[in-house]
Amino acid sequence: MDPNRPTLLLTRPEAQSRRFADSFRARFGADWPVVISPLSEIALLSPELPEGHWPDLIFSSENVVQAYAHLTSDRSATAWCVGGHTASVAKAAGFRTRTGPGDAEGLCKAIIAAGTVTRLLYPRPVHAAGAVQKTMEFAGIETVSVVLYDQIARPPSADALRLLAGPTPVLLPLFSPRSAALAADAFEARSAPLWIAAISNATAEAGRGLRAARRIVASRPDAEAVLDALGELIAASKMG
Repeated sequence: MDPNRPTLLLTRPEAQSRRFADSFRARFGADWPVVISPLSEIALLSPELPEGHWPDLIFSSENVVQAYAHLTSDRSATAWCVGGHTASVAKAAGFRTRTGPGDAEGLCKAIIAAGTVTRLLYPRPVHAAGAVQKTMEFAGIETVSVVLYDQIARPPSADALRLLAGPTPVLLPLFSPRSAALAADAFEARSAPLWIAAISNATAEAGRGLRAARRIVASRPDAEAVLDALGELIAASKMG
């Protein structure tokens, strides 16, 4: 293993971080150093679903799909999914799906452009990115949100703190404004140079509290584009 390689630090929940670590190592090397330190955990709530028939609903993440599927056995609605991975999770859970471009804004535009949606159920976390409900209602689509879970902040692991206190650069992908804000709070005191790859401009803005030696925004709001951005950071480091 090259001791000069920057270490990849992953802060999403365990399962998502391990999946991304596998994808990263498949592209950049099976022996690449990775530290997983989730900065949040899912705390499911028990909301009452609104009454009536909801022919369409919107899923902004795989966590929302799983929380909603846990809450009800009803699979009659068309699930408008933010991107391909969320759509695959929803399809596996038994939903009929439509797939958006990877971000909430683009998904809202796709729903409006379809011209078929008049009532929309919006299951979401406590901390939801974007202005989905406001955008839908402005377009004349009745939208009711239901809060399914909270993302409880967790402290960094001992391994993450040791990594951030050292001299080796740290590759830090950020996948949502919420995760960026949690990282900014958790990693305020650190000495390691941070090389940040944000999945979107909104995520990059939420992580402005992190002083980055290098910072880049992915070209698309999906995991593959984040891998591309990390590759650019790695390539730039080799050029000096």
